[in-house]
Amino acid sequence: MSIKSSQTLVEEAQKKIETLSPNEVKNLAEKKEITLIDVRDIRELWKEGTIENSKHIPRGMLEFWLDPESTYYQSNKIKEIKKMVLFCALGWRSALATKSLVEMGFTNVAHVDGGFDALKKSGFKVVVKEKK
Repeated sequence: MSIKSSQTLVEEAQKKIETLSPNEVKNLAEKKEITLIDVRDIRELWKEGTIENSKHIPRGMLEFWLDPESTYYQSNKIKEIKKMVLFCALGWRSALATKSLVEMGFTNVAHVDGGFDALKKSGFKVVVKEKK
């Protein structure tokens, strides 16, 4: 059986989505033109923290939380969202997640090249994510 590799899926997604550099994201964030969305697993946030003022929508729930017809819809997650900029650890999951949102019909969505690691290196403030 021959399957597409996850790397191929990411490469294909990157051809269909907007990818922003950490510096572009920093400029947009400073102008308050974007909403950063962390799609990493909650355990990653507990362990490493997250970017200050970002929203957490786990990758596994993204499409469901943002679909008004889903029983999991969370309108509070996207109230007053300008442009959604997704990030994960390195930029692979967020590329696939961004492609999925584009396929759903979202037009105001992009992802961060290099993910959380790149944002940290660009000077974004990291905050502790408390366990509830």
